[in-house]
Amino acid sequence: MQKKDLTVLLAVIGIIGMMIIPLPNFLLDLLLMVNIALSLTILLVAMSNKEALEFSIFPSLLLLTTLFRLGLNVSTTRGILSSGTAGSVVHTFGEFVIGGNLVVGILIFLIFTIIQFIVITKGSERVSEVAARFALDAMPGKQMAIDADLNAGLIDEAQARARREKVTNEANFHGSMDGASKFVKGDAIAGLIITMINIFGGLIIGVTMMGMPMAEAAQNFTLLSIGDGLVSAIPALLISVATGIVVTRSASEGSLGGDLSLQLFRHPKLLYVVGGTLAVLGIVTPINIFLALGLGGIIAFGGYQMQKAADKKVEEEMMQATEVMEEEVLEHELAGPESVNNLLRVDPIEFEFGYGLIPLADKNQGGDLMERVVMIRRQLALDLGIVVPQIRIRDNVQLSANQYIVKIKGTQVAAGEIYADRYLAMSTGEEDEAISGIETVDPAFGLPALWLDEETKDIAELSGYTVVDPPSVISTHLTEVIKRHASELLGRQDVKNLIENVRETSPALIEELVPTLMTVGEIQKVLMNLLKEKVSIRNLSTILETLADYSAYSKDTDLLTEYVRQALARQISAQYAGQEKVLRAITAGATVEKAIVDAIQQTEHGSFLNLDPNTAQVFYNNVIEQVNQLQQIGVQPVLLSSAASRMYIRQFLERYAPDLPILSYNEIETDIEVQGLATVEL
Repeated sequence: MQKKDLTVLLAVIGIIGMMIIPLPNFLLDLLLMVNIALSLTILLVAMSNKEALEFSIFPSLLLLTTLFRLGLNVSTTRGILSSGTAGSVVHTFGEFVIGGNLVVGILIFLIFTIIQFIVITKGSERVSEVAARFALDAMPGKQMAIDADLNAGLIDEAQARARREKVTNEANFHGSMDGASKFVKGDAIAGLIITMINIFGGLIIGVTMMGMPMAEAAQNFTLLSIGDGLVSAIPALLISVATGIVVTRSASEGSLGGDLSLQLFRHPKLLYVVGGTLAVLGIVTPINIFLALGLGGIIAFGGYQMQKAADKKVEEEMMQATEVMEEEVLEHELAGPESVNNLLRVDPIEFEFGYGLIPLADKNQGGDLMERVVMIRRQLALDLGIVVPQIRIRDNVQLSANQYIVKIKGTQVAAGEIYADRYLAMSTGEEDEAISGIETVDPAFGLPALWLDEETKDIAELSGYTVVDPPSVISTHLTEVIKRHASELLGRQDVKNLIENVRETSPALIEELVPTLMTVGEIQKVLMNLLKEKVSIRNLSTILETLADYSAYSKDTDLLTEYVRQALARQISAQYAGQEKVLRAITAGATVEKAIVDAIQQTEHGSFLNLDPNTAQVFYNNVIEQVNQLQQIGVQPVLLSSAASRMYIRQFLERYAPDLPILSYNEIETDIEVQGLATVEL
């Protein structure tokens, strides 16, 4: 057993012994002062912590301090009732409060007890109960947010594990605080009862056993009882206040002093109104006019100074950000003799944003957008099997302050609007009218959402909303845009680099395939077809093996793509069936299959689908109708068809429903359960 553990064990045993063994007055005085110092220390620590888990031992400490105070109450009560004294600390507190008037002393003690019991203790108990319930209710939403960040590549497995552990610890802490707050309530009741016992018990003992006159007994024992009550009540009040601070600031990320200065004086101009109001009160009411005008002037001057400092800070940040961006432009675009030629190049991916989003990209202001872009490229390499080109990030003065756009090869393909000082909240299904914000749409998935401020964010999380910060919104949107346009980013040089990477492990395969059977350009077309349908090409060796097997019989890259998809059946099945191995599908009926096969036309350049306009319109309407009905109940279906018609159905629907997965029966593994939710007929 370590020394610290042994010390705590001996302290608990000492508290129990203190209730049994009489203590000398000097030792009792020392322990009473230790109790006050310990309570004050706990209060200051609670005010200084930035988050609740930094003081996770608080519920257990609350129990120990309550036991300590009750032990002291027993010791002082023994001294008061047995010898009519309880040490100098108790006597001093009693004399100081009573001041020669018993009635005043009793009333002050009762007011003190009411403040602690009804105001602080009762409020802390209620807040603890609500916080515990909300923490448990919010756990699924927080877990979903962690899984979403992990799947998007914004965090790694270790970070996800740490965040899950923190969520669990927060729920356990709030549950413990809900129970520990009952100790504070019970301690307040016990203190009041013990004081009453000391007064009436001491009065009886003083008159009947000690032979004291009634007035003298009342004076002596009331003084000692109230002194004892105050010595216990003051530390109890400090602990109660500490409990209230911990449970009411459990979602804060700063110290109490820092949060007060940041949030209470966030709008310095409001202090002008406060100062003016005090001045008016001094003029129109009998209040001392010099006092009112002086205090109002001081408050207004303080608001002016704070506003001046805030404006200066914003101006310095803008100047610093502008200088950094200008230096980067000069360094990367205008340096060297080839600077003019560089202007002719078109970047594969560009991310441009307004000046209001500069703090998200500026490292000096805490922005981490650059690091997130690196993580996005790594995650896409794992998900798609391609090396995403460098993403050029820069500001654009032509955009509005909160706007950003994404360009692929110089052409805008996506845009969005971000509030850098707010959070995006998406409901899990049940709306809460108490949550209000700026209505918007999630730029990545098109879901309805709200922009919330810092104060509303914590309430939304407790209500089950999925809340993400602005950099995460941008990262998710950028990831989805790159996935959607991955086929456009795959050039011949990229394909050649991928092939050379496979050559290191399978040289015989590459020698047989390239360039004897297929050229780099033909392989590129097959890979682009796969990426268009969000099929990862990371398993490139299997893809090239399949091309080597079938390219001798056909040069049609669309047909070769179908053979490759069938070879990747396990991967495709896992992609859409998930861990449950259940595929929820809309199946193409017999009339659709027959119409597709009859409409296929063969030419010297390949085969294509030639549906008559009426049949094409009916087919399209039926597919979209079935998809919309299933999406309304939360199901993301796939369209299932025969291997012979899959390619042509995809060619027909890719313009109208590019995100609808279309699979053939040959691409489904035998252990996958297919749930046919609807059938499309003509």
